[in-house]
This record gives sequence, C-alpha cells and structure tokens, in this order.
Amino acid sequence: MKNAALVFCLLAALAAHPQSFTTAQYKEDFQWFWQTVNDNYCYFQKKKIDWNRIREFYRPRIDTVTTRESFIALLEDALYELYDHHCTLRTRNPFSRRLVPTGADIWAEWEGEKAVVREVRKGFGAGRVGIRAGMEIVAVDDVPVNQAILPFLPHTVNRESRSFALRLLMAGDHVHARKMTLKSGGATADYYPDKDGLLLEDVQYPAWVESASYGPIGYIRINNFLYDNNLIARFDSVLNGMLDKPALMIDLRETPSGGNTTVARAILGRFIRKDHFYQKHELYAEEKATGVKRSWEEIVSPRGICYTGRVVVLADHWTGSIAEGITIAFDGMKRATVIGTELARLNGAVDGFELPVTKIGFNIATERLYHVDGTPRELFEPAITVDVRGQSAAKDGDVILNTALGYLRRQLK
Repeated sequence: MKNAALVFCLLAALAAHPQSFTTAQYKEDFQWFWQTVNDNYCYFQKKKIDWNRIREFYRPRIDTVTTRESFIALLEDALYELYDHHCTLRTRNPFSRRLVPTGADIWAEWEGEKAVVREVRKGFGAGRVGIRAGMEIVAVDDVPVNQAILPFLPHTVNRESRSFALRLLMAGDHVHARKMTLKSGGATADYYPDKDGLLLEDVQYPAWVESASYGPIGYIRINNFLYDNNLIARFDSVLNGMLDKPALMIDLRETPSGGNTTVARAILGRFIRKDHFYQKHELYAEEKATGVKRSWEEIVSPRGICYTGRVVVLADHWTGSIAEGITIAFDGMKRATVIGTELARLNGAVDGFELPVTKIGFNIATERLYHVDGTPRELFEPAITVDVRGQSAAKDGDVILNTALGYLRRQLK
C-alpha cells in the first residue's frame, strides 16, 4: 500500500503542472538550467567536467521531449553528469532513482574492477536479507553490474563517477523490487532486499530523538529531522536529562537528508562555553564572476546549560550534509571524538533554483565547505575508523556503537 500511495503522490504532483510544453519552451528551460549550473556549481575544477560539452550532448535530446515527465528524465541524466549526490531535482518520476543516501540502504564503491558493498544501513531491506559489507556485486536484476550502471554513468568516467552510478543502481527506483546477485567467500547467491516491501519509501521513526543509558554513558540518537527547528526543543529535553552523565554518545547515523544550520548551531551550542569557529565557507559564484575569492568562517555560540563530559559522535555513510557539518564541528572544536566509517561525503552547501517555464526545482552545491583545519568537509575522516566488513545489519551487533562504548569506558577508568 505504501508503494501504491507513493506512486499516486508522484503522479498527482506531475498532474499539478501542465504535462507538455513546446520544444522551444523546453529548450529555454534547459539553457537556463545549464547556465545556472555553469555559474553556480562549485566543484567543476575538482571533478574536471567539461560542462560545455555536456550542453552540446543534451541539446539534440530536447527535440525528443514531448512531456514534462520526459523532460524530468532528461534533467536527471544531465545532473548525473556532475556525479554528485548533493545535486538533485526536487521533482521526481515514479521510475526516478531513489536519492542517495536518503533513499539508499547500501553504500557501494568500485575497488579496482570489483563492485563492492562498503556498508549496509541498519533496519532496512538490504540488512534484513543478509547483505553485508565486503560482498562483491555481480549483477542487479540479472544484468551484469558493469552493464547495469551504464544508464547512470556520466561522460566523465573515473572511479568516483563509476561509484556514483553504482550507488544509484543499488538504490533502485520507487516502483520495482530489487534483485541483487552477490558473491561472498566464493559463493554467489541472489538477494531480494525489497521482499518485505519498499521500506525506504516511507521511513518512520519511534521518536525524533531517542535515548538510552549504558551505565554511566548516555546515548542520544538524532533521527532524520535536522531540517526542522522543532528538533531543538526535543534535543534539549533529552540532553537535559543526561547532564549528570560523565560521557555521552551522539549517534548521527540516521541523518542522511541534511538540514539547516540553525538546528546544527543549536545542538553544538550545548557543548561549549565560548564562541567557536566551526566551519569555513567559500562562495563560488562571486569568485567566478569577479576573480575575487569570497570566504568566511561560521561561528557557533554557547546556548543553555553546557554539557561538559566526554563526547563521542557516531557517524557513517548515512551521516549526510548538515550532519557532516555537525560532525566536523565537534571535531574542530575538540569537543568530541568521531568514531565510525566515512561519512556521506556530500559536496558543499546547496542552494535551490526553479526553472522559469516548467517550474521544476533543483538543488546544486554552491558553497565549498571546510573543516576549521582546512580539510574539505567531504574528505573528513573519523578519528577512529571502524571496519564494518562482514557485519550483518540484520543482527543486533553494532560494531560502531560497541567500539565507542569500549573507547569511553577506557577513558572513564
């Protein structure tokens, strides 16, 4: 029923706008899209993308566009050329790929010529059917993985862009149940992560903020609501009940969708007694237009009763966007030890734009972000990196949590 409801909502959203425009109107919108990305996207140099070549490739395709839905599909393909999970349309078709990491339960990368599962999201379909980090991906829906990634592969081909395409492939769309052929220990088997339904379409949480105690160590899990200022009071309520704990774990492993800096600064402000710089920004558009770089450091200020105990932040590939900002801030302010895997590595801060004719919205990264030590946010590494290979997300064992508990217990001796 959830799947049917989602498709209905997507189709209803499409019906809210005219389904077709003239070819000239589609061309006008595409040129506006191309120019906006050209003037504002801040990672062209790092990614070595020939954006002029991309325009020339897609222009002839517009002649084949006859509906708003087919134009959305073309724009999705054009955005894939950035191979950047932080750049997305704000409108989707039922057959659009799920957003990564928000709509994904597998993080995968190419290791040489092998496609490998790097991490599995706890509580969702992939983990429930026994998919584990370290497995090799052989095929998806009976198509060899090398061929299956081709619809999502940009013209700029490298390890990063191939891994981007691989993650889109593994995420699936909003309609079809996935079949994955994986190899582990020399044995190959088929897995069906959506056998119990498309669990990623309507994620529900028991609470915005969850908590537990492990003896003297407190545990706070912030769920995927960092975009809502109402989270602040709920976080405060939970933290206020743990002020007597000598150590605290803050779990950001289920915050893939990002949020706003008001919520971020509110959380961080509870752990400091004086103002701190917590991240650096660089605005690309002004630099491109004038040749003069514009950059600044953002400050977080104390707020409420300060928690003064030891702090650990738990992070993984579903720690995304503003949650990555919170993580690097805790590290940069020297208020927490970060334990986990690589983060979502979403590039920069995004701004939203809307096409003038079709009113299709899209987000692209417009500001480069940095740790206070100058490290690009997307390259940040936890202080203690945890190897999750072989761990089944279907089991109760949580190697990141257990590593953090062991670390804090040693610190409290």
